[in-house]
Amino acid sequence: MRLRLSLNSFSIFLPLQLFGTIVWILVASTQVPLPLLQGWVMFVAVTAWFLSIVFLSVFLFGYANRIAVNWNQADFIFHGATFVFYFGAFLLQAATTSLHHFPRKFNSTAQERILTGHEYNISIAASIFAFATAVCYGFSTALALRRWRLNNS
Repeated sequence: MRLRLSLNSFSIFLPLQLFGTIVWILVASTQVPLPLLQGWVMFVAVTAWFLSIVFLSVFLFGYANRIAVNWNQADFIFHGATFVFYFGAFLLQAATTSLHHFPRKFNSTAQERILTGHEYNISIAASIFAFATAVCYGFSTALALRRWRLNNS
């Protein structure tokens, strides 16, 4: 039963990594007009991607058996915190997308927008994939909570 439950939680791993990588690529492919907002999105995407790989490696290479940690609790805390951060990143990316019609420089007479038409489309896609990644982390958090409760009772 322990193997089946851990396979359920790792079945979400591929979409997490795939969607997170797509967010990373999409945000990096724009000129990042609002570095404060999109910088946080990039930080969350890159950090979550890297830490998820590390977390998976701990289990794949058998280090989980050598380290005396409540891995069900650690799994729940990690995925729960990452869900909160990714949902915040989604909101910031969506906010960046919604500001596309504002001028880049407010004191300039040029009508250069914050996001060009192409960057606006990329930003929409990044928002959608950031939301999808947050949803996947939410599902993973729910599975981790279920596994933690089953093993503690």
